[in-house]
Amino acid sequence: MVASERLERRILHVCDATGTLVEYWGFKSIMGRVWTLLALSNEPLAQTRIAEVLGVSRSLVSATITELGTYGLVRATEDHRNAPYEAVLDIWPAITDTLRSREWMLLESTRLALEAAIEEAELSPGPPGAYSTKKMRLLLAMIGTIQRLLGLVIAIRKPDTLQNVTGWVKSVTALIDTVRKLR
Repeated sequence: MVASERLERRILHVCDATGTLVEYWGFKSIMGRVWTLLALSNEPLAQTRIAEVLGVSRSLVSATITELGTYGLVRATEDHRNAPYEAVLDIWPAITDTLRSREWMLLESTRLALEAAIEEAELSPGPPGAYSTKKMRLLLAMIGTIQRLLGLVIAIRKPDTLQNVTGWVKSVTALIDTVRKLR
């Protein structure tokens, strides 16, 4: 086996591993495979070449390119129908959009449910029920802390000024202090 074939096998292994990773995050494996192939390629690739290298149909590649494009992760390098594509390497906006729309919303849903449960427990007449309001409040505080941490992660970008770095460090320090107090 020649060196170029060995390298292509290694690249395909990287594509497959990335596909497994993005599938774990709830996306289609093919999205990670196509994006990685484009990201590691020295030249933009036509959809037919992507399909050939990955051993998948051109229609699957076409649909995947369209989907990756909606996340801003690939772009055509020319304006014609069969233009080659390249990967957008700044994936942070796609990651933060996903965290904001998915994980943040799950945390927010949990926070709202806990607040409603605490309110119901406090409005219930008579002796304390089968559920601990104190523990509900603790869980609510934990959710709030996780939301603040996720908010910091979402807000991370390359700081453009020393003031932004300083503000971010202060936020992280305050959050760490909050987490320590929860114990």
